[in-house]
Amino acid sequence: MALRVDIRKRLGSFSLDVAFTARDGEVTGLLGASGCGKSLTLKCVAGIERPDEGRIELDGRVLFDSAAHIDLPPQKRQVGYLFQSYALFPNMTVEQNIAAGVRDRSARAQTTARLIRALWLEGHEKKYPRQLSGGQQQRAALARILANAPRALLLDEPFSALDSYLKWQVELELMDLLDQFPGPVAFVTHSRDEVRRLCQQVCVLDQGRSQPMQPVEELFEAPRTLSACLLSGCKNISRARPLPGGRVEALDWGVELEVSVPLPERLSHVGIRAHFLRPVDGPGPNRLPCTVERVVDEMFSTVVMMTTPGGCQGFSRLRMELDKAAWAALDDPKELWVELPSDELMFLTGS
Repeated sequence: MALRVDIRKRLGSFSLDVAFTARDGEVTGLLGASGCGKSLTLKCVAGIERPDEGRIELDGRVLFDSAAHIDLPPQKRQVGYLFQSYALFPNMTVEQNIAAGVRDRSARAQTTARLIRALWLEGHEKKYPRQLSGGQQQRAALARILANAPRALLLDEPFSALDSYLKWQVELELMDLLDQFPGPVAFVTHSRDEVRRLCQQVCVLDQGRSQPMQPVEELFEAPRTLSACLLSGCKNISRARPLPGGRVEALDWGVELEVSVPLPERLSHVGIRAHFLRPVDGPGPNRLPCTVERVVDEMFSTVVMMTTPGGCQGFSRLRMELDKAAWAALDDPKELWVELPSDELMFLTGS
């Protein structure tokens, strides 16, 4: 069973056009920059916002269908929505907040006690939200959601309200909880690292439009679009155009590249991750001369910023990441040749 979403909504000049499927027992990431429509999508699924058209279905049960004039209210959707702020009732204790989510009054005390144990809130039952840490607030909010026996979970940037030193511990706790939840989970974030650690599949949103679903591994190993590639953390991107004979011109880098895979029909850019670049001893296929602009000594590696024959502005620069010993062995050069291995190149479309 699954949560299936296929909706459109217009807000002023902004247009939302999103389609994805979140399967039972999996966490589906909705990844995108701020303002791309991620939170709006969750609000439409939860019934807080109404799409202009489309369909939302959970385990075969229709929550919204514009053509059939179906629009269930939020309380009948059986969807648990964790807000960024957690939205606990400030005048209620942890125990009271959780109990407020239990629909069956006869089981209220038993359910509340069970969830307090399950979410490691024992000893905090009588505390108010202001007396809790960020992680405790999140667990209390999740307990209140789970008290309502949801069939799907919607998590809207659940770590955004936490200080950085808390995020790691809270993320581990959330991973344990999600492993036990049997239904589909939609996880909104702008962090590629959170997607990599928490999600099994991902849907990239770009300016209100969703891109095809893909496994998380594929997003990082072989992204299909420019926006997905940038969101996955790639720093080396160039405009590109195909050439005869199975070659590609990287316009920003000023080099022609040999290609080892079929090109997409609407090729617009080429990319390569910083750790796949490697220094070489001279000219050759997929090699270009670079000027070292800056060397950054990081904790476990050395990052080398370089200008290319294409110039020294924007995408014309290249970023190379090497093992510290490998860079030290080069004796701090000012000029060097760099190879872009053909089997590590990523060929992208513009959307």
